[in-house]
Amino acid sequence: MSKIADRATALIDRAAASWLSRTGGGAAVRQRELMIMRRLTLISSAALFVAPAALSFVASPAVALPVGVATVCAAFLFSAVGSIALSRQSVVAGNVAGQPAEDFFMESCAGLVFFMDPQGAVTAIGGRDKRDYLAFMRDPTGKGFIEQIHVSDRITFLQAIDRLRQGEEIASVDLRVERPSVSIDNRQFMHLRADLTARADADGVLLSIVAQLRDISVEQHLRAEAEARAADAASANDAKSSFLAAVSHELRTPLNAILGFSDILIGEYFGKFENDRQREYVTLVRESGAHLLSVVNTMLDMSKIEAGRYELCPEPFEIGAAVRSCEAMLALQARTKGVSLTSRVQRGLDEVVADQRAIQQILINLVGNAVKFTDAGGAISIDASMRGGILTLSVSDTGIGIPAEKLTLLGQPFVQIHNEYSRRFEGTGLGLSLVKGLVALHGGDFAIASTPGSGTIITISIAADGSGIAEAGDVSTDLVEFPPRLKTAPVPAGILEEGLFDGREQAKIA
Repeated sequence: MSKIADRATALIDRAAASWLSRTGGGAAVRQRELMIMRRLTLISSAALFVAPAALSFVASPAVALPVGVATVCAAFLFSAVGSIALSRQSVVAGNVAGQPAEDFFMESCAGLVFFMDPQGAVTAIGGRDKRDYLAFMRDPTGKGFIEQIHVSDRITFLQAIDRLRQGEEIASVDLRVERPSVSIDNRQFMHLRADLTARADADGVLLSIVAQLRDISVEQHLRAEAEARAADAASANDAKSSFLAAVSHELRTPLNAILGFSDILIGEYFGKFENDRQREYVTLVRESGAHLLSVVNTMLDMSKIEAGRYELCPEPFEIGAAVRSCEAMLALQARTKGVSLTSRVQRGLDEVVADQRAIQQILINLVGNAVKFTDAGGAISIDASMRGGILTLSVSDTGIGIPAEKLTLLGQPFVQIHNEYSRRFEGTGLGLSLVKGLVALHGGDFAIASTPGSGTIITISIAADGSGIAEAGDVSTDLVEFPPRLKTAPVPAGILEEGLFDGREQAKIA
């Protein structure tokens, strides 16, 4: 009986193997399917006797026999096809599920991927671009990769690995890796960015490190180019500041001699002038020298502010005295031009803490501009007030005014608003630049409002206790922005807060 069973099993295996070989699948798959076919054949063989016998109780033997055999054969074929299909589907799903996540990561991740041990030795290599990188790299396994890193970058790389050993989860480091002596672009090193990720156990002990390397040569080139351009710009700016300072210093020495000898000649200490034209010419020489010296001093102050070397000397002083001093200095100039100059200082105004020389320079420049751009019969007003610890100084005039579209140009060095009016006025365009720089050093605000043909009002606000100077110095240790931007929107004339002076309107009344 056993021999008969063996022969039957062999016959079934040959028939099933012949059929399964035409349906595809590997050897392991066919072996599994043969086992399924054996079971189904055994069950179907028994069913060939049981099914007709069972049907004979409800039908005649002539009907029960063919119906039972057909039913068993159909069930066998359906079960065989379904079982084999399900078996192959489970095998495919098992293969996909059984594929390690590391293998998928190593095959699909961009760049070059390493698996490293906690000491930094490479244990596995992968990555979508592995072939391109390994085309010029030596074998990176073990310590081979570290040996190809630029000597000065190895310490950085090992420090990143050490941070992962100490508990950090990720680290990133830029490296330079040696290239062959002969390359297409003649670069000795390739710039790579290594993103390191730690793989630790439940206790936080580092098991391995995943390193993804990407080529950042283009990014490094752009960065180096940007740094070079920034260095060139800084060098040019330093050269310009040095040039201005050197030229200014060289000009001041002969100017002092010109002014000194002009004063002696005007005083007629060594003889009288023979005629009035000589006196006029010497006076013009004296005025031109004084004007040039003023320009030179302004350029020096500008270069100091731009270089961040302008030192303020804050001290308490009476702001009313500074306003009156400015009015006295420019009263003759205003009177000569036929312009009225007045000042209004709030009653009970306390002392302020600021650089008195800088505040005086601010007022002189603002009032000097107002006198320059105000025609005969006009009015100029200097107003000083304080509210909430903020000192507000306003200089208003009824001059030619400035178009709204050109207000943003004011305050830039050597920029003048040229139109049919201002072309006939001299100047270098440095006054407002210096004013804005000095206000910024005090941590204050600068605002301007103007209407063409009606006049201009310029308002500065600084902390009366000198706290703005400290805050301006604490914001940044970099160079002072020059010219500073407006920190607040200009206050339109006629809409100032209650208690503050509308200098332009009151200047008209005065």
